[in-house]
Amino acid sequence: MPIKNRLADMQSEIAAWRRDLHENPELLFDTHRTAGIVSEKLRAFGCDEVVEGIGRTGVVGVIHGKTNTSGRVIGLRADMDALPILEATGAPHASKRPGAMHACGHDGHTAMLLGAARYLAETRNFDGTAVVIFQPAEEGGGGGREMVEDGLMERWGIQEVYGMHNMPGIPTGSFAIRPGAFFAAADVFEIEIEGKGGHAAKPHECIDTTLVASHIVVALQSVASRNVDPVKQIVVSVTSFETESKAHNVIPQKVHLRGTVRTLDPDVQDLAESRLKRIAEATAEAFGAKARVDYKRNYPVMVNADEPTNFAADVARAVSGDCVEAPLIMGGEDFAFMLNARPGAYILVGNGNTAAVHHPEYDFDDEAIPAGCSWWAEIVERRMPAA
Repeated sequence: MPIKNRLADMQSEIAAWRRDLHENPELLFDTHRTAGIVSEKLRAFGCDEVVEGIGRTGVVGVIHGKTNTSGRVIGLRADMDALPILEATGAPHASKRPGAMHACGHDGHTAMLLGAARYLAETRNFDGTAVVIFQPAEEGGGGGREMVEDGLMERWGIQEVYGMHNMPGIPTGSFAIRPGAFFAAADVFEIEIEGKGGHAAKPHECIDTTLVASHIVVALQSVASRNVDPVKQIVVSVTSFETESKAHNVIPQKVHLRGTVRTLDPDVQDLAESRLKRIAEATAEAFGAKARVDYKRNYPVMVNADEPTNFAADVARAVSGDCVEAPLIMGGEDFAFMLNARPGAYILVGNGNTAAVHHPEYDFDDEAIPAGCSWWAEIVERRMPAA
């Protein structure tokens, strides 16, 4: 079945919801306005149950089908939070909150799932229960983990869970997916280097932490280039280099480094953590300094289950006529916590020729709305066909 007529007719209304969310972005768990709008709409749509405060500021809506002989329960998840970026789109609906913007399209995801929820609540043309999940804090806060730990799956008996993300560079409204490992584990690290500060004109009396830290940054690139099997995927990025002093004539006592490690294989992840620590500590020691490493495993690898992935791809082809194999993505995605808890699949919907996600000129393409809404609705109707 192609795009559902009802959802195509709703496109301009759903786009208006999306643009309102875009104008009022909220970060991490501080999604109170967004969660309030979501809850209000779900109740207005006639959902059988609406619960707020799951995973701190998450929202869950429950929609029963016309019948429930199957006993099946399918979860559909969208993320709600924005990014700490100053918007540069110049759009009429640009962010009204300086320093925050929907640069990843979560406004579009939320609006599309609301559209699907409205359609499902109106038609109820399925046998079972649909649970719509609106999650905070995907962008680094682990909102998916919080919702799972808050009993999301057990409380509503969710058996499978499906998610979606827009993807610039793919034609608007078409789809891409892959089975197995899809998005990388996203670990984070901080390294504090302590030496001996002093006057920049007397470096021989100091232990220069800037020099030590620079050697560590360079040496860490050997983890990927010389320690890991070249056919396996890994990214090691130092993203912040911060000295205690900003003066021209001071060698700082301490330097702080921050960064991320992305992997798709548990053995590579273990190796990367151990090598990063050893390289930082040994390099600092060689210069007479000390390095303290704080390494945290943040988001796990996001793994699509084989059979739900094939099903999700079939639904995508039915909706848009096109679903290609997606590439491996070294970005992290905390839908991984939900897929670790229940089988399911995560799909990409095309956002056309737009700026990349996390870019200040990015904007969600509202032309993708009918396809995204229809995919979610079809997941429910095909997975739990009316008796």
